Amino acid sequence: MTPLHLPLARYAARLHGAAGEAHHIASPLGAWLLLALTAPAATGDARAGLEDALGTDAATASAAAHALLAAPHPLVAAATALWERQPFDGLARWRAGLPERTERGPLPDQAALDAWARERTGGLIERFPMAVEADTLLILASALATRVSWADPFQVAPADQLGAGSAWAGRLARVLRTPWHGHSCWIAATARAGDVAVHAAPARPAPGADGEAGLLVFSVAAAPDVPAVDVLAAAQELAVTAATGPAGQRPGRRSLFDLPLGDGPAWTVREESIRTFARDGREELASAVLPCWSAESRHDLMPAGFGFDAAARALGTLLGNPDLPYAAVQSVVARYGRYGFEAAAVTAFAVAAGLPPEGVARRAELRFGHPYAVVAVATDSAGGPWHGLPVYSAWVAEPQELPEAELADPPEQW
Repeated sequence: MTPLHLPLARYAARLHGAAGEAHHIASPLGAWLLLALTAPAATGDARAGLEDALGTDAATASAAAHALLAAPHPLVAAATALWERQPFDGLARWRAGLPERTERGPLPDQAALDAWARERTGGLIERFPMAVEADTLLILASALATRVSWADPFQVAPADQLGAGSAWAGRLARVLRTPWHGHSCWIAATARAGDVAVHAAPARPAPGADGEAGLLVFSVAAAPDVPAVDVLAAAQELAVTAATGPAGQRPGRRSLFDLPLGDGPAWTVREESIRTFARDGREELASAVLPCWSAESRHDLMPAGFGFDAAARALGTLLGNPDLPYAAVQSVVARYGRYGFEAAAVTAFAVAAGLPPEGVARRAELRFGHPYAVVAVATDSAGGPWHGLPVYSAWVAEPQELPEAELADPPEQW
């Protein structure tokens, strides 16, 4: 594990805890990144508040954010931006210390912000999650986007294979079944959620800086009465341990021969006679069925505990007013299907001021209606900072029917 895993797990628990049991998707990393970028600006109580939300000290968080943005993962597009109504002198030192890849510029209009969200998420998020108001002083934003194909696509199965006890079995016609190879399935013992069913699907790898970069998407099901926050915490721990450990590691795996035959909380164990080359004559096999799903969520990051109150105090102090109003919000989308997985998150943090006094403005519209001049001036198998870092986590409570288009060959977007 990297030093970021525990702080991110702590922040994820807060974010998913606020969302509760409702169907949702979130990107704790997207919000955490903005706090980490703001941290060097903070002193006193604001710094203490930020470090509490970050789960680590400001210097460590800032260095981690710089490392992530300097070495982007091939399967996770990441972007950050700072826009200001004017280049405020009080922010000059903090602004200069932002990562080199963080975009900087004047405060855009709404259309330009929407375009930024679309472009940085490959069209997955159409609109920037907040509006530019007349009193907006600055906006700090992050965007994360992933669109991957499974290394081995799912098969299709009748929905009744979800089991007679599943309410979803009667609502759906078709679900996904693991292919005969390429995916990992096991039952794991966890401290937070008890015994759970685990499925891991690997994305088709992409070339990294010094090897191959990949993405593993884990699905974890516990007994129905286990709270969502506990299942999510167990899933994050299993996913990070599996992704950062030796290839093929299945953390917490329980032998099927140690479990009772019949139905469990999220599985059925059967015994049958087979021919096997296993030394002890006992072989363990597991497969999984699960639904397609999609989610679109919006998270209010204003409440205390998410850290943006402290971030606003930090930047407000540099601007001469620690009590400036602020807003913080995240928009997230995701889709999990037969051929792949896609997700994107845009997190926005804005600091505002009272409306300025009335004045007079002159506007010039420049018209290049005759010949003119134009001058263009040019100015993770390797264990990098993205290795094993969760990026999603979802609580799936509303499944989606398998699209007709996915019954045949892979559609073009995969």
